[in-house]
Amino acid sequence: MEHLAIMRKSWGLTQKILTGKKKIESRWYSTKYPPFDKIKKGDVVYFKDSGEPVTIKAEVSDAKQFSDLTPDKVKNILNEYGELDGIEKHEIGNYFEMFKDKKYCILVFLKNPVSVKPFKVSKKGYGMMSSWICLEKIGVITEA
Repeated sequence: MEHLAIMRKSWGLTQKILTGKKKIESRWYSTKYPPFDKIKKGDVVYFKDSGEPVTIKAEVSDAKQFSDLTPDKVKNILNEYGELDGIEKHEIGNYFEMFKDKKYCILVFLKNPVSVKPFKVSKKGYGMMSSWICLEKIGVITEA
């Protein structure tokens, strides 16, 4: 399976993925959204900043899911995996405040990130607010 992850451009995370500083992509939810229960080792994730074309792809080396989160569980996940997620130690508190009330977390472990020739995609039919799309092949949403 292939996936499209849309990133907040202002956070500068795509470059952290490309340089290897960010080895995990985390998603935190109040309800289950993709890629929860839809991603596995060997899948490919394409990344794009919001409003920009796709520029990076990486392989999934592992995925971990957490349910029924509490603030303590959120804190433990951030402390254990934050650095691999590209979060600096001094930023953990800020991320905790953002995620402390979330009920679900998925950690997607990335390997072999590479730049790809930029290409545009259409999210038509997936919802304009979709930040993660699961597909058989990325080509089904590629714009000509």
